[in-house]
Amino acid sequence: ATAARPLPAELAAASGGGLDPNITAAAALYQADRVAKARGVPVASVEKLIGEQAFAAGSLLGSAPLVNVLELNLALDKASR
Repeated sequence: ATAARPLPAELAAASGGGLDPNITAAAALYQADRVAKARGVPVASVEKLIGEQAFAAGSLLGSAPLVNVLELNLALDKASR
């Protein structure tokens, strides 16, 4: 994290239980480069899927768009076939 690209708070202080399957779209986008490298796909592809998977829902994380991590991973698996 840098001043220009601060770490989203939920990534720094997330529950150790990992019970919530959703993260904010901002947190997903923060990790897009790392995910793209790990999967061997262009970062633009990961960012596009994050945008497609994002949804609005009231939660403890506020009104920011959310992404279901499992569904995003399944979409990434499907896109890489």
